[in-house]
Amino acid sequence: MISKDMVSLGTQRSIIREIAAYGAKRKKEVDPSTVLDFSLGNPNVPAPDAVKKAILEIVENESPVAYNSYTASSGSDATKEAVVENLNKRFGTNYTKENIYMTCGAAASLTITLQSLVASEEDEIVVFAPFFPEYKFFIEARGAKMVMVDAADDFQIHPDMLDGVINKNTKAVLINSPNNPSGVVYSEETIKALAKVLKKKSEEYGHPIYIISDEPYRELVFGDVKVPFVPNYYDNTVVCYSWSKSLSLPGERIGYILVPNSVENAEELMAAVNGSGRILGFVCAPSMFQKVITKCIDVMPDNSIYEKNRDLLEENLSKFGYEFAKPDGAFYFFIKSPFEGGGQELHERAKEHDMLVVPAAGFGCPEYVRLSYCVKTEDIEKAIPIFEKIMEEKDK
Repeated sequence: MISKDMVSLGTQRSIIREIAAYGAKRKKEVDPSTVLDFSLGNPNVPAPDAVKKAILEIVENESPVAYNSYTASSGSDATKEAVVENLNKRFGTNYTKENIYMTCGAAASLTITLQSLVASEEDEIVVFAPFFPEYKFFIEARGAKMVMVDAADDFQIHPDMLDGVINKNTKAVLINSPNNPSGVVYSEETIKALAKVLKKKSEEYGHPIYIISDEPYRELVFGDVKVPFVPNYYDNTVVCYSWSKSLSLPGERIGYILVPNSVENAEELMAAVNGSGRILGFVCAPSMFQKVITKCIDVMPDNSIYEKNRDLLEENLSKFGYEFAKPDGAFYFFIKSPFEGGGQELHERAKEHDMLVVPAAGFGCPEYVRLSYCVKTEDIEKAIPIFEKIMEEKDK
């Protein structure tokens, strides 16, 4: 007997990838330069030169046995030490390699963390709209219940939004900042307010309520915007990180889990992380890229192209009368549909012009679409008159 749940999942395509597949097909039918595909968050900015240099140094100077062999299940000591040295320098912390578990990217980090924390089918994980759609599957696959909190007008988290949401079954809240799909960065005020509520509720219910901080976009911010480092505000925080976006390495699947010593029963939780990695098969993150990360740990991304694209969209969509979230980070624009049919209708109207944006019902905000602007600037320039024409169609 085959699992019907898994068959169902395996036959349901992600709406994002379904649109991307349509875009690839469409590019074979028409001039590919006329198809504007803003579906996937696939960085168009190449990995920094330091990454190429690191790969060449490793291949040329080390034995293939060294860079193709297993590391320890939780990752190599050298890589974990490089990670904590970087974190300690940037955020004034005092972590050691024992606080780190290397993973195959953010998805592995999240599923391992959820596997480690969820102990009962009564456990609840709170998410805040808009959220990455895979969260629902990650949470439910671990046997927990996902509880969604509707988005605020400013896409921040406000204490009153948690009234009636946090209860004795709440195991964790899962946050993502800079946010996919809105590009919003949670402010220091937001993180402090969230920490205050969770500390109070943890004391009320007699058990820790964790923050799981999903941070693949931590370094992708614009101007003088700062991303609060959540463990410095709330003790019971577990960080799930990936270099997929910051170093433009989505295909290499490399990240980590941070369990600070401030977490209640930190040693037990890290043991659970090791056990979860074992049963899920997420042991020994890619050896070559652990070595690459060790050499490139202090390399920061060049955000100038993303910021230029963001500015072009912000200036012109505002001029045409669109409403949108103010994106201070990541590389997504979250646009409110001007049509009664919500994001689905805006998606369909854009599709008529061979412009592909993602309707955001799966993100928890059906009135919006997500546009991924990690593309060539010329594609953004081509999109602007299409957005203007679509708005003009609404006014006819």
